[in-house]
Amino acid sequence: MKYSISIFLLVILFSCSSEKAPVDLLVYNAQIYTVNESFDTAESFVVRNGKIVEVGTSEVLKKKYEPTTSFDAEGNTIVPGLIDGHAHLYNLGVTMQQVDLVGTTSEAEVVDRVANFQKEKNSTFILGRGWDQNDWNKKDFPNKASLDSLFPDVPVALTRIDGHAYWANSKALEMAGITADTKVPGGEVVLENGAPSGIVIDSPMKLIRATIPKATKAYNSSALKDAEKKCFELGLTTINDAGLSAEVIELIKEMQSTGELKIKVYAMVSNTPSNLDYFLSKGIIKTDRLNVRSVKVYADGALGSRGAALRSEYSDKENHFGAMITPPAELDAVASRIAEAGYQMNTHAIGDSANVAVLRAYKNALKDKNDARWKVEHAQVVSLSNFDDFSMNIIPSVQPTHATSDMYWAEDRVGEERIKGAYAYKTLLDKAGIIALGTDFPVEKVNPMHTFYAAVARKDLKNYPENGYRKEEGLSREETLRGMTIWAAYSNFEEDEKGSIEANKFADFTVLEKDIMTCPENDIPKTKVIATFVNGEQVF
Repeated sequence: MKYSISIFLLVILFSCSSEKAPVDLLVYNAQIYTVNESFDTAESFVVRNGKIVEVGTSEVLKKKYEPTTSFDAEGNTIVPGLIDGHAHLYNLGVTMQQVDLVGTTSEAEVVDRVANFQKEKNSTFILGRGWDQNDWNKKDFPNKASLDSLFPDVPVALTRIDGHAYWANSKALEMAGITADTKVPGGEVVLENGAPSGIVIDSPMKLIRATIPKATKAYNSSALKDAEKKCFELGLTTINDAGLSAEVIELIKEMQSTGELKIKVYAMVSNTPSNLDYFLSKGIIKTDRLNVRSVKVYADGALGSRGAALRSEYSDKENHFGAMITPPAELDAVASRIAEAGYQMNTHAIGDSANVAVLRAYKNALKDKNDARWKVEHAQVVSLSNFDDFSMNIIPSVQPTHATSDMYWAEDRVGEERIKGAYAYKTLLDKAGIIALGTDFPVEKVNPMHTFYAAVARKDLKNYPENGYRKEEGLSREETLRGMTIWAAYSNFEEDEKGSIEANKFADFTVLEKDIMTCPENDIPKTKVIATFVNGEQVF
């Protein structure tokens, strides 16, 4: 009798031990790059409550777990959810509501697009973005004449591709109060024959912005949802939005809380007195989809519009040095305030003068802080003597497609000596031990596969130049994937929750049709996204 009971108990115990644990999702039959410390690969993982439970082989995990849903990757590649280390989610959405001027090859084509847009929309204030005179046969800035001829009574303000210049008509200039006598530190109202030409660079742009009708909440919500859709289609799961107002950040938080917006946002607060007063006193704001703990500061302008601050004059414009948008004394003051609040400072620095001023301000503010992870956004032209200032505490945040977009004219701007410290991503990585990668969309295209390709191949989408632009500054495929995942997460203080496919991290992952770690180099930018998941939910 005792023997029979023992057998019975053993049967029960065996039955219990063989029961499968319930999970929400089983992902299997995949080529998974976990991007863990040893860069291991795997073929399967399981998800419960939005987080990864275990990573392993399909055979083992199928035996251990009972999933509510399964995803057969059909042998395709899975990488951690891609993080754009520097972009403009909200601005992308806004741009999608305006005239798209990206890829225009002449002033006439820009004007035609604006005219066609206005026929359809009949806007009271025409806005557009994306023109770049460097892509035209005539590479000089345009003037207001062609816009005035078509739109004498409707204001027009067209943003240059880099966001650092307006091309405006007379009506927009008049509404902004811009005349030949207008002087705003940190920028320029370009004159032609003693009058405003229609080109307004950097700081004076705020005069035009102040006259643009205020966007409604519905407009902003539509913009954010349109941008999110685009990002999910291209495999992005977290966006570092480089410069947002309190109003938009609060809207993002609200939309995320209701499930209306599912993309994750690392929000950099725009450096205005009202924004700093609002957020720095609140402290860090953190949910599973929103992180507010950083401030976006502009040190200077852009190289393409010659607004970047250089230590010596521009090689292609005599006695012109660009301009500091935030002078060094102000950089020091805001750095001190941000450090005291426990926030991160992320500063746009393009020219070598801007970079040295930012690095100096950072070092002064961080004397007793070893894990601040402050970022230099772009770190585009750096004096060779300043590379040693980068570290795990002062992190370079760069956009590889800038190198392949700017390579046609960048050396004209800075000359053959200064170009040695420009777009120097490998050198920055070697010095800092880490590098965060992004796109800067909508300045560049949203597609992160273009980022990956530009970082590795140092070529544009025409596969130019044949041997890569200054290929010695290219990154390996492993370095690039880390820069788009775990290193970007680290730069956001989020490496314990995302950036790799490991147990206890959120199940953010991207499914690709090609293995970007092994496929022919030229196939990388053509690689399509099959699916995108955030917190274990398929969002594309």
